[in-house]
Amino acid sequence: MIPIAAVTAPTTATYLEPHQARTRKPTAYEDLLGDSIERGFAAGLHELDALVDHLNRAGPLGPDGQPWTPASFEAEMARPGA
Repeated sequence: MIPIAAVTAPTTATYLEPHQARTRKPTAYEDLLGDSIERGFAAGLHELDALVDHLNRAGPLGPDGQPWTPASFEAEMARPGA
C-alpha cells in the first residue's frame, strides 16, 4: 500500500500578515484615501506632484477638507505610522 499523508488546510505565517502592525480598523476616510492612491499608482502616477493632482481630481479631499498639497500629503502619510 502507498501511505497517504493527511491533508491539512494551508496556514498563513504570521510574518506574512499584511496588517500585523495594525492596532485598529481603518476609518472610512482612510479606506477611500487608500483606494484613490492605489488607483493613482495603477494609472502609473508615481511622482508626488502627479499623485497629489490625482487626489485633487478624484478625491477624497485632504484631512482638513482642503485640496491636497505635497506637504499635506506627506504629513498625512506620516500620521498613521507615527
